[in-house]
Amino acid sequence: MEIPSKEPCGLSQDLTLPSSSSSSHAPTTTPRLVYGTAWKKNATADLVYKALKCGFRGIDTAAQPRHYQERLVGDGVRRAVAEGLVTRAELYLQTKFTSIHGQDPDDLPYDPRAPIEEQVRASVASSLENLTIPPSPSSREGGDDNSYLDCVVLHSPLPTLEETVAAWQALEEYVPHRIRHLGIANAPQEIIGYLLSPPPSDEELAVRVPPSVVQNRFHRETGYETSLRRLCRDRGVVFQTFWTLTGNGHLVKKSDIVGGLADSVPGGGVSRETAFYALVLGLRGTSILDGTTSEEHMRADLEGIKRIERWADGKGKDMWEDMLNSFKRLIQEE
Repeated sequence: MEIPSKEPCGLSQDLTLPSSSSSSHAPTTTPRLVYGTAWKKNATADLVYKALKCGFRGIDTAAQPRHYQERLVGDGVRRAVAEGLVTRAELYLQTKFTSIHGQDPDDLPYDPRAPIEEQVRASVASSLENLTIPPSPSSREGGDDNSYLDCVVLHSPLPTLEETVAAWQALEEYVPHRIRHLGIANAPQEIIGYLLSPPPSDEELAVRVPPSVVQNRFHRETGYETSLRRLCRDRGVVFQTFWTLTGNGHLVKKSDIVGGLADSVPGGGVSRETAFYALVLGLRGTSILDGTTSEEHMRADLEGIKRIERWADGKGKDMWEDMLNSFKRLIQEE
């Protein structure tokens, strides 16, 4: 029998990324809901601006024109900053290096004939150009250093371990100043385990900066990444879920647990989608990529999570604990 936690549920509390021992910067935090910008095409800038206006403070993109418009992400962020809706220091900006295997061969941010290390450097340079925020006019002598990225994610492992490590080592060159943290996406536990604890005997395959973020799909076919998420929690790594709603329609629409939570929140309840997000966030150490294109849903998701949190930390505490434990059993959480 599980014992209800006496700690606050913390559904809207930012997560702190692991710090590099060589970093003198303030700790980096990530919001629990991060706005995902894939597939937004020409609407990207407007949607990013709307997301920031609604209260999102984390943005995920990629230097991959096939699925993302990174320059337009920057345009949306710069508009919000210029209007005083948010400052660069309040934002978590995350982008990705995508190898040639995930790119449109006719639209690349680097020369595909170049060595992997040069591809990485060209990609990072384009990301910094696309996403850098001009210094605030009110800053003394314009001295704000906004030319950094909070996290750059290796979009997926390359075909071999050697190539994967070569790309990772090239990204490490920028940490902790131009890039604060590194992450990896679409990766099996074996690769993530290697990056977290590389064998000390092989200098050519050495890893200096372990991942702070792992971004993988969250769905039934991968067992909801139970083992990998446990590894991430043990190492303080943030697990970012994506495909969270799309891959779990059977739970979002039909689960009594999700429906019960949605109906139990005072003030008219919340949507089943927001209730499902809350249960995933309740697994600890997780954040979610939220890619809605509806301004109404942007506000509803952010406000709904806070409403569930207030209820779960108050009169609904026992019911929340029961529902969360039932959800864990449903997805076979260990």
